[in-house]
Amino acid sequence: MDFKLIFGLQILLSVVLVAMVTRWIVAPWLAGKPQSERLFWLTLPHATRHIGLVFLVPGIVSTSLPEGFAAMAGYGDFAAGVLAMIALVALRNQWPGAIGLTALFHIVGFVDLANALRHAEAIQHLGAAWFIPTFWVPVLLVSHVMVFSCLIRSVARWGNGYPPKYVSTTSSSHQDTSRCRRIRGKRRRFPSGCS
Repeated sequence: MDFKLIFGLQILLSVVLVAMVTRWIVAPWLAGKPQSERLFWLTLPHATRHIGLVFLVPGIVSTSLPEGFAAMAGYGDFAAGVLAMIALVALRNQWPGAIGLTALFHIVGFVDLANALRHAEAIQHLGAAWFIPTFWVPVLLVSHVMVFSCLIRSVARWGNGYPPKYVSTTSSSHQDTSRCRRIRGKRRRFPSGCS
């Protein structure tokens, strides 16, 4: 069997497996949670993307791995991992603009993964790093798709006159902040979101 066929088959089967687990277990578990909390859990796996720096380590990957791919994949994953961590802190601490920052991260992260996957010439040189694109990347791709789905549904609901609970309709910024951070007089870990 050709190595490119094996590579593609492994990615496909991993995506199918992750999608099934997500449909059966993860999605029902997340369904009752506020939007910010759902986004937090779906962004969490991306905080491990610093693992992609392994593409820069000779011996783990073949010395014949194209340097352009190694640098793009390694530093791209590292930057995406740092952005994911910032998004997690923003969501956890209810920063203003946390949802937008998280959306930006997921767009950048998805483009980075798609860009790396299009480099078929690098496949045979991945060495021990073979398992990153064939196992971990499908987890990240499914997570990105779930986040995009959540955000698109939120925007669609908001456009239909149903703003998420954390969006205040008042003009006072003080009221906006207090509404986001306090519900029934108690500080919440995550603001309420679209359900």
